[in-house]
Amino acid sequence: MELIFLGTSAGTPTRGRNVSACALRLVNQRAWYLIDCGEGTQHRLLSTPLSLRALEAVCITHVHGDHTFGLPGLIASAQMAKRTEALKILAPAGVKEYVETALRCSDTFIGFPLEWVEISAKSGTTPLEGVSVTSTALSHRVPSYAYCFAEAAIPGKLDRPKLQALGIPAGPDWARLKAGEDITLADGRTLHSSDFVLPARAPRQIIIAGDNDTPGLLTDLCAQAQVLVHEATYTQAVSDKVGPEPQHCSAQHIAQFAQETQVPNLILTHFSARYANALTGPDSIEELREEAARHYTGRLFLAQDYARYMLDKTGLLTEALP
Repeated sequence: MELIFLGTSAGTPTRGRNVSACALRLVNQRAWYLIDCGEGTQHRLLSTPLSLRALEAVCITHVHGDHTFGLPGLIASAQMAKRTEALKILAPAGVKEYVETALRCSDTFIGFPLEWVEISAKSGTTPLEGVSVTSTALSHRVPSYAYCFAEAAIPGKLDRPKLQALGIPAGPDWARLKAGEDITLADGRTLHSSDFVLPARAPRQIIIAGDNDTPGLLTDLCAQAQVLVHEATYTQAVSDKVGPEPQHCSAQHIAQFAQETQVPNLILTHFSARYANALTGPDSIEELREEAARHYTGRLFLAQDYARYMLDKTGLLTEALP
């Protein structure tokens, strides 16, 4: 599973960071998924191998402009790219009205279906190509959600030596057992699939959270996840000075949560524009890294625009910088 960050700034873009957007795809799969779509996202996509015609779904965490202002333009560009397949859009209330109004007022014709799935606190799991997506409500000034992407169940391998020891030759019966079907042989013996299919590895899971000042709401979702992507808008000192009204999370707060829940890989993003990319000096992005590292001992990453992260089958996350 691969993550490509297209925007990592909070609120407004900076010279080095665009506003929120992140792409997720499975290796060797053409389809991909977009999580949030701040203004300028389609420009960022031009520097990636991702195609708007192969976009399977868009998942919007909340209605704020730094997460949505790029969506009407991206949809219009998909039309210009001659997309014909339906595009699924998972989003909380308000996003559909905003997008449809923008397209209507700009006299933009869309020749492919937009399949809207309104996300709420009662939403369940949505199946997509190669993954299932489960949402969880967060705490922000407007309804905000996290999305957990779980790859499709991994089929277990057939215990061939065991079947051979029982004198059952390779053939259709093997295929039926691997597919989960119990079979009865010509000699009357009944074979149960569960006795001959070895356990598969657990499906990988990546959580990408919207704006959220209460990480504890993600406790259940994090139980089986290998990666948590979460905002770290401020250091704790700046957060204390700003006060609770913006309802954002500090690097310290999310790091403490990740440590408590033992999430093995933590990617911080959605950084206030006050933090420069310089390695030293006041208001350096490194202040956020250092604060998080004091509270979290897992694999810690601070996302950069165009950075790519690969989650392998063992749950190890590695980074390829732009």
